[in-house]
Amino acid sequence: MLHLSQDDIIQHLDTPLFHLLSQTADELSLPSYVIGGYVRDLFLQRPNKDIDIVVVGSGISMAEKFASRLGRGAHLSVFRHFGTAQVKYKGTEIEFVGARRESYSHDSRKPVVEDGTLQEDLERRDFTINALGICLNKEHFGEIIDAFDGIADLEDHLIRTPLEAEITFSDDPLRMMRCIRFATQLHFDIDQEALDAINKDKERIRIISYERITDELNKIMMSDTPSRGFIELERTGLLEIILPELAALQGRETRNGISHKDIFYHTLEVLDNVSKHSDNLWLRWAALLHDIGKPRSKAWSPTAGWTFHNHNYLGQRMVPNIFRRLKLPLNEKMKYVQKIVDLHMRPISISDDIVTDSAVRRLLFEAGNDIDDLMTLCEADITSKNEAKKQLFLRNFEIVRRKLKDIEEKDRIRNFQPPVDGEEIMRIFHLTPCQAVGSLKSAIKDAILDGKIANDHDAAYQYMLKKAETMGLYPKE
Repeated sequence: MLHLSQDDIIQHLDTPLFHLLSQTADELSLPSYVIGGYVRDLFLQRPNKDIDIVVVGSGISMAEKFASRLGRGAHLSVFRHFGTAQVKYKGTEIEFVGARRESYSHDSRKPVVEDGTLQEDLERRDFTINALGICLNKEHFGEIIDAFDGIADLEDHLIRTPLEAEITFSDDPLRMMRCIRFATQLHFDIDQEALDAINKDKERIRIISYERITDELNKIMMSDTPSRGFIELERTGLLEIILPELAALQGRETRNGISHKDIFYHTLEVLDNVSKHSDNLWLRWAALLHDIGKPRSKAWSPTAGWTFHNHNYLGQRMVPNIFRRLKLPLNEKMKYVQKIVDLHMRPISISDDIVTDSAVRRLLFEAGNDIDDLMTLCEADITSKNEAKKQLFLRNFEIVRRKLKDIEEKDRIRNFQPPVDGEEIMRIFHLTPCQAVGSLKSAIKDAILDGKIANDHDAAYQYMLKKAETMGLYPKE
């Protein structure tokens, strides 16, 4: 982090936007402060275009005056019910709110809000690193407000609450998720008092809507090392409440001296591996859920040891219920995750054996445009500590990748559509929709995928005629 003096802060705020904010605050005689994430990220050298302004007085009045002085290009939104306002200007969002104090009832995270002092406003903040402020008024312009040693916590890489952690989390249980999210994003540690409070108050998370919980989960997922967040969720007990299917992966069982791997920690390693190569949120979800069916499929055999047959199939069937409960989209994004979970064993099974053109064609046909994402997950799934075994798998995956490229260039199987479709079959043989039409379509598809015929109309047409003849079907004149 940067060690910033008041002079450094003044130099940073030496922009037309901040000078106009300062002038507006003084014209209205309103003590005004930049508070929260923008100040935190200034010390951490992280870009941030969202500026939160706390006004001791009417935040709406200051927003209206500020927007009018900006003139054209400024977009003002006022939320009088909440006592807040927002100004959007040239890619920057400035939020205005009056200093407030809050009180909560036990069964709700919606507070009773009253006007308050700056100190009371800072006390209601979630974490000390988000309770930093900078004065905007000319007399104290650039002066740093640090009532709870937030700068020291930034230096120590520590997430800590301004008030007692149990009060902070009980008042607004979503802060438990935010605590873990910030620790994950910033690579910070969580204060022991905060960890103990989360563990004690974890059941309070049930009053939070899944939309808000999942928003925090997605931010954890999109961090550069998402495993950190899921480890904290598990050890505080939140994971068992939010995503019990993932918590169920934890642990190892041993029989006759043979143990299976801890699937929970394997999953997190796969998730981190995928995150190094892709910023696709839904591929990361597929990585998180790729082995979710293993507890239901786990079996012991004296000859084979531990097996997880069809865990990919069981896993893809579990995805819709998980997405529905977490309020994740039930559209093509969910179907994508299902497909990747279902297919994630296919490249591994191919690379275990001789890589045949037929097997690669079928993989291309089923994966379509998602083949590259599938291969990224499969390579990330190789977490063996046996380096020789790991390198063997990765070399075989390279062979699979080359075959995929060569066969796609030659046979155009990706997003394959049979060159003779059902409409043409029915027209040629004067058929209505029936089993025979489906059989002919499947026969053409299989012949192309098995490399028996080329992926073009003439070859498919001739093959169809021969196949139809064995079924007692002949073209009608």
